[in-house]
Amino acid sequence: MTERNLADAPANTTAALTYTSYLSLDDVLTAQHPRSDEHDELLFIVIHQVYELWFKQLLHELARLQEVLSHGDTALATRTLRRILTVFKVIVAQIDVLETMTPRQFTSFRARLDASSGFQSSQFRELEAVLGRRDRQAFAHYPEGGEQRERIAAAMSRPSLFDSFLTYLAAHDYPVPVELLKRDVGEHAEPSPELQQVLLSVYADDGGPSTVAEYLVDLDEGLQEWRYRHVKMVERTIGGKPGTGGSDGAAYLRGTLFSPVFPDLWAVRSSL
Repeated sequence: MTERNLADAPANTTAALTYTSYLSLDDVLTAQHPRSDEHDELLFIVIHQVYELWFKQLLHELARLQEVLSHGDTALATRTLRRILTVFKVIVAQIDVLETMTPRQFTSFRARLDASSGFQSSQFRELEAVLGRRDRQAFAHYPEGGEQRERIAAAMSRPSLFDSFLTYLAAHDYPVPVELLKRDVGEHAEPSPELQQVLLSVYADDGGPSTVAEYLVDLDEGLQEWRYRHVKMVERTIGGKPGTGGSDGAAYLRGTLFSPVFPDLWAVRSSL
């Protein structure tokens, strides 16, 4: 191209993609707005923002997991479950970082949180719904017509992860009771002795479906581990005080412990 042609060519108005622009770091790194001058408030904000990012990723992976389970795909299901389990290990480990903040350090800015509370995390409520929670109180305090309420309600009206697992077992020719495959997925699923007999056959065959079942037990255990570490962190930080936003704090969190989301998978342990 001649010098004249170069001069006449239109300028390239599209900026080259960079690490900063691809990750929208200008937005991410300016999304922390401490409400005090206390040193530890930034850590508190960053930790909880990172949690929300991991919740987003978990919801993304769980949607993928349900899709591949519905197609009976063992290989993709196990790979996706391994990733989900690794993310849970990371979010549990993050509590170690938060626990470097002493009760006095948290108290120094706690009043600035006003009515905000981790109980308001709509993504975690959606995550619980995907895993099987069917409690309308989970979204009762979100405004009607709001996106957060709609997302939680929609998750409660769709098949849960365990429903997808039953579809997967049926695809592998296990005699899952028809009433479970056609149940009202908007209602809470009760443990089923008939299904537990099917699960014993799954474990006896010791094939791909039993591996998927064990990964689901790992997932259930990972969620319970996160709940336990969370409640102990709250206890060591605020003791028996009410939580921010008027929540019951550690008292409420203790009530969520040791409640498996896949009770049938735990019920068969004594018979294996």
